Amino acid sequence: MTDFPAGFLWGTATAAHQVEGGNWNNDWWAWEHTPGTACVEPSGDSVDHLWRYPADLDIMRGLGFGSYRFSLEWSRIEPEPGEFSSAALDHYQRVIDACHERGMQACVTFHHFTTPRWAAASGGWNDPAIVDRFIRYVEVAAERLGPSIDMACTINEPNVVSSLGYLAGQFPPGVAGDLAAYVQANDLLVAAHRAAVPVLRAAGDFPVGVTVSMSDWAAEPGAEDQIPVWRAPHEDTFLDATDGDDFVGVQAYTRMRVGPEGIVGPEPGVEVVDMGYEYWPTAAEASIRRAAEVTGLPVYCTENGIGTTDDPRRIAYLRDSLRGVARTIADGLDVRGYFHWSLLDNFEWAHGYRMQFGLVAVDRETQARTVKPSAAWLAEVMRTGSIDAAG
Repeated sequence: MTDFPAGFLWGTATAAHQVEGGNWNNDWWAWEHTPGTACVEPSGDSVDHLWRYPADLDIMRGLGFGSYRFSLEWSRIEPEPGEFSSAALDHYQRVIDACHERGMQACVTFHHFTTPRWAAASGGWNDPAIVDRFIRYVEVAAERLGPSIDMACTINEPNVVSSLGYLAGQFPPGVAGDLAAYVQANDLLVAAHRAAVPVLRAAGDFPVGVTVSMSDWAAEPGAEDQIPVWRAPHEDTFLDATDGDDFVGVQAYTRMRVGPEGIVGPEPGVEVVDMGYEYWPTAAEASIRRAAEVTGLPVYCTENGIGTTDDPRRIAYLRDSLRGVARTIADGLDVRGYFHWSLLDNFEWAHGYRMQFGLVAVDRETQARTVKPSAAWLAEVMRTGSIDAAG
């Protein structure tokens, strides 16, 4: 008996700013070095994946992954407006080629949270000009890389860019409580995604979609009517923007709770992980079901995992999470792949390096990699297609 069908795509993921190191030309590097922000430390050299990617891909190949989801760093490719770096594009072409040489697909994300300083300085995702600027970059990058891309994500979690950047003040530009700016950012992110899809389709023969941060949703007694009120702008705005896409990417880690006055924190008595949210391994299942229902599209779970120093707890989380994914497949949903977040312990944005989501540990003094037991466990699931076979 297997839980996952033949041809199911197994992948793992990184994001450029979280692993490459030295991405000084984007808004996040500026944010990390601005006094008074929530950032606990700067990204610095990160885990030096910019140069060590061949060895990291060797680890992936050894574990049996079929796809690597990584992002392009816009600020490297277009360091000044209209000025494009052939060297940066050549680098990302080498990463794609290295994936193919190892028998893995390249799943390329064109925007994963970071925006060039020059674009952020004029208003970032609150400036209507950002749409044309993003599309100009996508056109250039896709013309160079498109013929060898296997799968493309336009924007990673646009709902996180808007909500943490313009409501919570935890992401650049650090605005808190500006509902108008949040709505404007949502509108521009949707417009950028919709405009990017035909550009990418013209550049190569590969599926194109967007990834959305989703949660299992629950309400305190009597507040059930508040779920759609809060879920609509955060999730549905972007799920509704996928019409005509080839897939939707679901990224889920926990659940979201609402009360009569809005979002509330973890339920008393429920385990809370290092990131500050509930240990909730059925989030992926619930999110996949809703994404499939709302969009009618094939679904990939493009991120799922847990930030913890307790690797046996990571295995427990993945076991229960994958059982939920398997249930969606057994029920006939068109779920085509699962990407673990992440390959490496890396820079977890404002939380710095304390949060450990990786299947591979990194000693940042030596940059030495150590494969964790959770990676071996997941490798056995991938090899057999069976969760129980992995123990």
